[in-house]
Amino acid sequence: MRILTATQEDLLKDSRNLLNDIRASLIQFGASTEDHETLAHSIRQLDELFLLVVVGEFNSGKSAFINALLGQNLLKEGVTPTTTQINVLKFGTTQERTVEDENLHTLTAPIELLAELNIVDTPGTNAIIRQHETITQQFVPRSDLVLFVTSADRPFTESERLFLEKLRDWGKKVIIVLNKVDLFQTRGEMDQVVTFISDNARTLLGITPEIFPVSARLAMRARLGEVKLRHASGFDALESFIQDRLDDKGRLVLKFMNPLGVGSHLVNKYLLVTNARLELLKTDFTMLEDVESQLNLYQQDMKRDFNFRMSDIDNVLYEMEQRGEEYFDETLRLPRVLDLLNKARIQKEFEQRVIADVPQRIETKVNEMIDWLVEANLRQWQAVMEHIADRRREHEERIIGDAAGGSFHYDREQLIEGVGRTAQRVVETYDRKLEARSMAEGAQASVAALAATEVGAVGLGTLVTVLATTAAADATGIILASVVALLGLFIIPARKRQAKIDLREKIASLRQQLSNSLRTQFEHEIERGMQNINDAIAPYTRFVRSEREKLEDVQSKLTGTKNSLERLKVRVDEVISLQG
Repeated sequence: MRILTATQEDLLKDSRNLLNDIRASLIQFGASTEDHETLAHSIRQLDELFLLVVVGEFNSGKSAFINALLGQNLLKEGVTPTTTQINVLKFGTTQERTVEDENLHTLTAPIELLAELNIVDTPGTNAIIRQHETITQQFVPRSDLVLFVTSADRPFTESERLFLEKLRDWGKKVIIVLNKVDLFQTRGEMDQVVTFISDNARTLLGITPEIFPVSARLAMRARLGEVKLRHASGFDALESFIQDRLDDKGRLVLKFMNPLGVGSHLVNKYLLVTNARLELLKTDFTMLEDVESQLNLYQQDMKRDFNFRMSDIDNVLYEMEQRGEEYFDETLRLPRVLDLLNKARIQKEFEQRVIADVPQRIETKVNEMIDWLVEANLRQWQAVMEHIADRRREHEERIIGDAAGGSFHYDREQLIEGVGRTAQRVVETYDRKLEARSMAEGAQASVAALAATEVGAVGLGTLVTVLATTAAADATGIILASVVALLGLFIIPARKRQAKIDLREKIASLRQQLSNSLRTQFEHEIERGMQNINDAIAPYTRFVRSEREKLEDVQSKLTGTKNSLERLKVRVDEVISLQG
C-alpha cells in the first residue's frame, strides 16, 4: 500500500480497530475456525499490496490470461487442469517459485505490474479434485478485486453462477473477463454472448459489472512481436481499466472496502444466526414457562383436591361424633347405672359402637389419597417427557442451515436429551407400590407423633384407634367419676352434657391434628415430586438462561458493529475522494 495521509492513517486505524472488535464478537459467539482465519487475513492485508484474484473454470484460460497480462509465460497452460494450488505472483528481482505449503506457492518475477499489486491464480471453480475448488473458495475472501474469467465456448456455466453467488455474499468487486473471443466468427456473435453474460450477472449480482472481451492467445502473440494482433486481442481496454480505474485512488478504495466487506459479510452471517438462536431459545423459554406453570397448577390442584379428600375423612369423624352423642344419650341414663360401674364393658361397648370401623375407613381413605398422589406424580413426569420430545422434534427441524460453528446446538441437544432420558427413566421405572409404601410410611410416622407411639409394625389404622380410644377413655372416665360421686344420680345429666362437649372437643382435636399431619406430609411429597422435576430440568434451564444472556450481548454488539461498518464505508468514500 502506498504512503497514506494522516486522515487516511486514521481511517486505517479505525478500520483495523473495528475489524478487531468483530473478531472479539466472533470469539464470544464461537464462530468457525474458517471464518476466524478469513477475518484475520483481511486485517493483515490492510498493510499488504493490492490483491487481484483471478478465478474461473479450469478450462477458461485463466493461466493464459495472466501470462498475457504480465507478458511472460510464468504459469503453465494446457487443456487439462494445470493449476492445482494457489499461485501468488509477486514482484521480485529474480524469477523464483517458493512452496509455502502443499496448497500455496509464491512466484516472483521482475515485472513492473507486480510492483503495484499481487496477482493470484486459483484452481478452477469446477475443479475435478474437490479440494482445489475448496481452496479457491477459501482464498477469495482475501481478494481486493476479483477478475472472473469465463470462456467464449462455455460462457456463464452453472458452476460459474454458483461461484458468483459466493462472491456476491462476500461483497466483492467483480470484473468479468470473456476469454477466447477469437473463437467467434463475427462481432455479432461476441456481442450476443456479452449481452447474455451481462443480463445474467446483473440478475445475480444486482449490478452490471464491467465485462472485457479478450483473447489471451492473441494478446500473448502480440507481446511476442505480432503487434497487429494487439487490437484484436481486446487487451487495450482491459489494461486501460487497470491503469485508470485501478490507480492509487481506486486501489485504495478497494483496499479499504475489501476487509470492511468481509467484516460486513461475517457480521450479517452471525447476526442472522444469533437472531435464529435467540428465537429458538425463546421457544425454549416458552416450554420451560409451560412446565413451571403446569407445576404450579399441579400444586394448586393437588392442594384443592387434598381438601376434598380430607373432607371424606372429616365426614368419617363427624359420623363417629354423632354415634358418640347417641351412645351417651342411650347409656348415661338412670336405668343403666349398674352397667356404668363396669368400666371395661363400657369402654369396649364404646369402641364397638362409636369407634367401630373408623380406623379402617380412615386408613382406606389415606391409602386412596396416596394412590392418587402417586398417579399424579407419574402424570407430571409423563407431561415433562412429552414437552421435551416436542422440543427435540422442533429443534431438529430448525437447526437445518445453522452451520455457524460452536457448541451451541450440541450442548443444547445434550441437555434436552439428558432431561428426556431422566423423564423417560422415571416413567419406565416408576414403581407405584414402592412410592405408595414410602408415602404411607411418611404419613404413618407423622400420625404416630400425635399418638406418642413408636411406629414399628403398627399400621395407620391402629394409630388412629389409639387417638380415638383416648377420647373414649376420657369420656368413660367422666361417666365413672359421676357414678361414684356423692349424689351422682342427680348430676348424671350434667355429666352427660360435659361428656358430649369433651367428645366433640377430642374429635375436633383429632380431626385437626390428623388433617395437619396428613397435609404436612402430603405437601412434602408434592414438593418433593416437583423438586425432582425441577432438578432434572435445572441444567437445561441454566443453559437457556446463560445462552440467552450471551446471545443478547452478541446481538447488541453485532448490531452496533453493523452500523459502525456502514458509517466507516461512507468515511472511506469521503476521505479517498479528497485525495489529490
